[in-house]
Amino acid sequence: MQYRSKFASEKTDAFFEAILALDNLEDCYRFFEDVCTAAEIVAMAQRVEVAKMLLDNYTYQDIATLTGVSSATISRVKRSLMYGADGYQRTLGKLLKQEENVKKAKEQ
Repeated sequence: MQYRSKFASEKTDAFFEAILALDNLEDCYRFFEDVCTAAEIVAMAQRVEVAKMLLDNYTYQDIATLTGVSSATISRVKRSLMYGADGYQRTLGKLLKQEENVKKAKEQ
């Protein structure tokens, strides 16, 4: 079964296709600096950091202390991890596999 977002539309499809067309970090920085405010970029980066920490079983208090994010943000990310579309898990899982592959390649 293919996932279909409640936000799906021609415009959001085109937006995500533009993101998929980005080739590297420089492209990402350039695109997102044009599309988002600095605060939006920082907030999204913080949410990903919080998701990683929650998946690594950090406590809310540890996450708040280490990142400076509010308990409301931590709760929002936790809710997404529990009841969302599995976007954090799928993406962070892919990143973990990439890191493992790089580590293995360096060991050979």
